[in-house]
Amino acid sequence: MPMSPGYIPFHPNPSKPHFKPPAGAVDAHCHVFGPEAKFPYAPERKYTPCDAPKEKLFALRDFLGFDKNVIVQASCHSKDNCAMVDALQAANGKAKGVAFVGEEVADDELKRMHDAGVRGVRFNFIKRLVDFTPRDVLNRIAARVQRLGWHIVIYFEMPDLPELENFFTGLPTTIVVDHMGTPDVKKGVDHPENQRFHRLMETHRNFWVKVTCPERMSLAGPPYDDVVPFGRALVERFPDRVIWGTDWPHPNMKKQAPDDGVLVDYIAKIAPSTALQQALLVDNPMRLYWS
Repeated sequence: MPMSPGYIPFHPNPSKPHFKPPAGAVDAHCHVFGPEAKFPYAPERKYTPCDAPKEKLFALRDFLGFDKNVIVQASCHSKDNCAMVDALQAANGKAKGVAFVGEEVADDELKRMHDAGVRGVRFNFIKRLVDFTPRDVLNRIAARVQRLGWHIVIYFEMPDLPELENFFTGLPTTIVVDHMGTPDVKKGVDHPENQRFHRLMETHRNFWVKVTCPERMSLAGPPYDDVVPFGRALVERFPDRVIWGTDWPHPNMKKQAPDDGVLVDYIAKIAPSTALQQALLVDNPMRLYWS
């Protein structure tokens, strides 16, 4: 099936970054799509992407100077985690995964995914991407994956935090927030909406955050300097609970595919010291996924 109208494929020729990641660095948020001929996209998907198989992901990892990946299940594959698990099994220990599951998933399937390297599940609250899952169902899933030692990744948009906060803080595991909670950049770092999220991070030390996807929030475009204050505030305030990733192959971009080399150079702006870079790219993701 052809790509959805207006779907923008990933950058065909990213630049070599000037910033050199430290040894052992982890791209802690990326995806694989298909290939559709082997791993069909879900019938209930909200978009049809281009194929972005594991071979291209691993080649990009090496080109950008990273050592490992955390591969997050994408909504276009829904609850069929086969493409993600296949990539983990081919990575020679250099990848871990985050799955998307329903309540119907069998315990032996969870165990198989755990053995392949899955260490979390993703709960998606972006209404334009997924259908609503009842919170009681999510709570039952959370209780099951807690027994495996998995964490929960939550994807939401900042204006929805007041409605969701009590549910999030009631979950029994480590919680990892996707893409800084998707703040509205034009409102500024000090806006009460964003500061509410900072207070949540301060109060609940089981919350981590991905300082990812400036390309999705920027009003100015590359090199995304208008998003730097948001990422830097989180890195400096919560240095032991931040991780970073490319988000390759950048699903559902509306304007242009980001240059992954530019995204890597953005790291030095939000984590300006060697110590912060080491924590963000090596120590924190290794503790969360490989320990």
